[in-house]
Amino acid sequence: MFVSLRTIFDRTLSAFVILLLASLTVIIVMGVVYRKMGWSLVWYDEVASIMLAWLTYYGAALAALKRAHIGFPGMVNAMRPQFRVPAVLFGEACVILFFALMAWFGYQVLVILEGDTLVTLPGITTALAQSVIPVGAVLFIIAQLLSLPEILEQARGQGVIDAEQKALQEILK
Repeated sequence: MFVSLRTIFDRTLSAFVILLLASLTVIIVMGVVYRKMGWSLVWYDEVASIMLAWLTYYGAALAALKRAHIGFPGMVNAMRPQFRVPAVLFGEACVILFFALMAWFGYQVLVILEGDTLVTLPGITTALAQSVIPVGAVLFIIAQLLSLPEILEQARGQGVIDAEQKALQEILK
């Protein structure tokens, strides 16, 4: 069940990131074409920058699920085997605590921004645009927790495999 939950989370997040990337591409191309034709989309800049932020946060959560962020597996692997699991758990606790704080303060920002709207699209609230901060932080925590069993198994075994090594191993299979 845990593996299927991780797979569903991976596919859903991947689909959303692909949708964001495709939408951002369409909006940017539309903005360029309209500008070349002498017209201007007043909302294009603001929406594109918000979508880029969303793509960054949701893409970061996807990278966390795949353990593709910058890490120090060499440092963990250099430790004695009995210290690897505590080191991994300490690192995970630090990351989860950071993103829990980010989610909390991101939510506080949403409360402060309540009632504000975008400049070029007054029908869209600023809180919706900024909701990516707490939502992205929670998704990052979920991704860390879903990938934790795999990293603990590696720490108990031969050592932590970083994302590049894992990708290379999968290609060579």
